[in-house]
Parts: sequence; C-alpha cells; structure tokens
Amino acid sequence: MTPITSMDLTGFTEREPGVWTDERGLVLSVHFFDLVPDLPAPLDQPDRLRHGLARSVARAGAGLIEAVLGEVDSVPAVRQLVKVRRPDGHGQVFLGSWTVPKAGCSAVVKVQAGEGPMTGLREAVVLDRVGPERYFTPHPYGADIAGGLPHHVADGEEWDAQFPDHPLTQVRTALARIAPTVVLHDGFASLPPFAASAAAAAPPAEPEEPAAEPRAPRRWFRRGRSA
Repeated sequence: MTPITSMDLTGFTEREPGVWTDERGLVLSVHFFDLVPDLPAPLDQPDRLRHGLARSVARAGAGLIEAVLGEVDSVPAVRQLVKVRRPDGHGQVFLGSWTVPKAGCSAVVKVQAGEGPMTGLREAVVLDRVGPERYFTPHPYGADIAGGLPHHVADGEEWDAQFPDHPLTQVRTALARIAPTVVLHDGFASLPPFAASAAAAAPPAEPEEPAAEPRAPRRWFRRGRSA
C-alpha cells in the first residue's frame, strides 16, 4: 500500500500490485519507503541536493541526467532522470522518478524503459550535428563529478521531439503526464517535511525489475484509474 491514492493510468495495464506496463514496454510503479529518505540535502538547498545526487549516481556506475525540484499534489518533491547500463552491457535503461520525501518516509512514482536491439542512434545523430567538441560536457551539477556514465548533450530535453520513440523521451513524457494527476493521502501530505540526513544518496534501482515495495505498518489506501 502507498500514500498515492489515485493517478491517471491511461494506456497502462496492471501486472501486479503497484506495477503497470504499457504496449511500448514502459514500466510504471509506485512505492512507499517507511524510513528516513536517503537524500544528501533538503529540497530547499537545490544546489547541494543536485550535487550530492549526481555524485552518488556516478559512484554507482550510472549517470544523473537531471534533477528538478517541483511538487506532487502540492507537496515538495524532486524529479530525477537516471541512465544505467544494462547488466548484459548492451544499451541503457532510463529511469525517471518523482520522490516525495517526508521526515520519516517517502513516496515514489517511477517510470522506466530500456533501449531495444538498436542502440545509440540518438547519440550518434546528435554527435554528428553538434560536433565532438560540443558533445561531451562537464556535469552541470559539479565539475568534480566523475565516473559512471558520461554527461552529454544528447540526453537534453530539446532533442526529445526529434526522437519520440527513444526510451528517454518516453520516460520523460510519461512522467510529465502522470505527475500532475497524482493524488496523495491527506495523512501523508500533512506529515512533517524532510530534513537532510547525514547519509549519502542511495544508488539507482536495478533497471530490470521495479524496486520491491517495502511492507509498511501505516494504513494507506491506494486506488488507480486505468484506461
């Protein structure tokens, strides 16, 4: 059970409690974590938060594409887009999430999609257009961020319209559509806000399977509207 009481599930089919898929292979999942959020800074310190998240993701061998502060159902939240290598080394999986942190718990909406047999087309086209000298750039959240998957301009949102079938575009688009429709349980929304913990940010979830939803003692009520 999660504190997400409803959201627009148009186009998605429930595969198991809290997990839905669509015909393109997108995986949508909702989660409740009954522990202090493992974020490196509070949401009112965006530069510190983004830097800490980017360093943590890089240490895990992945890459933070972007971290954006916003709201889910009028509650402060952070959106992350992360790219990870497939375990077999062929292509990448893109994970997007909205995390709504509270003092002692958090709710997460996650969408993920992986590249198919053809990989690297978006990157190759963009590289050809901008040139190698402009393709790879220092990470925008800190020049000291190293390791993991490199930061490059092909992951930018400005290229999504030219690659509508790319998994990164699909994840970004799905999150943008679904997030405004999320309704949180009043009991969760009214909990004390998150304050930074001393712990480092958690690494990204494994790409092949949505992260398991921890068993929670709180009684939330979850219902979803599907197509």
